[in-house]
Amino acid sequence: MLRKTPTGTWLPAWVPESTFTLSFLLIICSAVQSCTAGYDGSMLNGLNILPSYTDYFHLTPATTGLNTASVFIGGFLGPLFSGVMTDRLGRRPAILWGSLITLVGVILQTAAQDVAMFVVARIVLGFGTAVSGIAGGVYLSETFSSQYRAWGVGLLNDFYYVGALFAAGITLGTGQWESTWAWRAPSLFQGIFSVLCIIVLPFIPESPRWLVHHGHHETARLVVAQTNANGDQYNPVVVAIYKEIVDTLKWEKEEGRSMTPMQVIKNPTARKRLLIGMSPGPFSCIAGNIIASYYLGAELDTAGITNSNQQLKANVVLNVWCLFCCLGGTHLVAKWGRKSTAILTECLLVICLFIIGGLSKLYADNPDGASSSIVYGDVAVMFLFQGFYSIAWTPLLYLYPPEVMNYSIRANGLAFSQFMLNALALVFVFIMPIGLANIGWKMYMVNASWDIVIVVTIAVYWVETKGKTLEEIDALFEGEKHSSVPDVELVRTGQEKLDLGVVEHQLETEIITTKVE
Repeated sequence: MLRKTPTGTWLPAWVPESTFTLSFLLIICSAVQSCTAGYDGSMLNGLNILPSYTDYFHLTPATTGLNTASVFIGGFLGPLFSGVMTDRLGRRPAILWGSLITLVGVILQTAAQDVAMFVVARIVLGFGTAVSGIAGGVYLSETFSSQYRAWGVGLLNDFYYVGALFAAGITLGTGQWESTWAWRAPSLFQGIFSVLCIIVLPFIPESPRWLVHHGHHETARLVVAQTNANGDQYNPVVVAIYKEIVDTLKWEKEEGRSMTPMQVIKNPTARKRLLIGMSPGPFSCIAGNIIASYYLGAELDTAGITNSNQQLKANVVLNVWCLFCCLGGTHLVAKWGRKSTAILTECLLVICLFIIGGLSKLYADNPDGASSSIVYGDVAVMFLFQGFYSIAWTPLLYLYPPEVMNYSIRANGLAFSQFMLNALALVFVFIMPIGLANIGWKMYMVNASWDIVIVVTIAVYWVETKGKTLEEIDALFEGEKHSSVPDVELVRTGQEKLDLGVVEHQLETEIITTKVE
């Protein structure tokens, strides 16, 4: 059964009464947004291998980098607006507008007649994807129950590889066509995921944190009940979560924690939360996966595999492997923790990059006489590298930032993380084909050195957030919890009991006080 639920915005919602059904719809919302970005990376991988694409645009190394990297110009610009849009319009409307802009970019890209039109289309596409992705990350982190948040938000990026797999399969199929539709068809199919996202939006509620912040307390409590207890607003877990949200947002308002960017920089705690929270964006970009994500063909060339059909097949296999690894990584993140999983991944990446660099050097020194073991060993380690990257960075990219940042800086903080990711990606995606062409295997050695610095930084500065609600994470940074109720997991497991009468009275008093203010 569907229940018409107020949203505090112009975008209506008819929400399932079953928490299980609603969680499934939230996961679909998460997955389809993720698929768009994954599809794009894998599609460009395939297109850069197709003669019908490279010949149509008369590509050089520079224009190849421009065509590919231009999506990050939009991804660079999108975060400048997405945080404000997400806070002012609501989480769901921001997702909707981002999806619509993405569809416009897809149509322009499919119809591109020259490099300029293709680049403009990809800027629009990147802008829309950034807006919907940031709004989606904030929305899902604020809406999912804490016990499912790692999976629910982790899948926002895990399904990157489902989209990538679709793109790899489609470009493999259309790659034999002798017309421009060999690359136009894959471009057109990219819009499917945005359409699916738009279809799901009317059946999921607005973020309860956003609703409380904007004074829609009754609706917020209903949403907490829908996402945790099949709509039972008097369930102890629901009451505990709702009380935490009301208390914490009231504290933020009273303490003036709705900070301008300059105030965030000046406040030591806010600055720490922002820097730690935004770090997954640039760290994941610097890690080294950009080479295989957008230039697999060039990477395989350095290993001696130059046949375009073999490269397209390798693209399909790579995405299947990465999908399994990121799902396993999401399990580790949920059970083992965010910080430990990130350190494990980075150490494995350093080892792989040094091995890839060494094997690529052996092949480059004697390409004609290189043994097959060097070639296949190099390819095997490349595949291991992408899998190891997927274990931590794929789920953590959208999961960790909104967990670390409090409500007042969450949307803009995640936007800043994505801004830095896209700024670095814009540079790296453009220079990678030039770097591989000029210094070859040495690029891997440089990348490995960066990753050693990242390992040390995570070990020293990151904070573990596993098993806590967003409000309980505040205590790790502020030194105290801003709500009088016990931790939600203790209530959920029966280790702590709530006096519902007392808590209800406190809530009534606080809400009346907030409305008067």
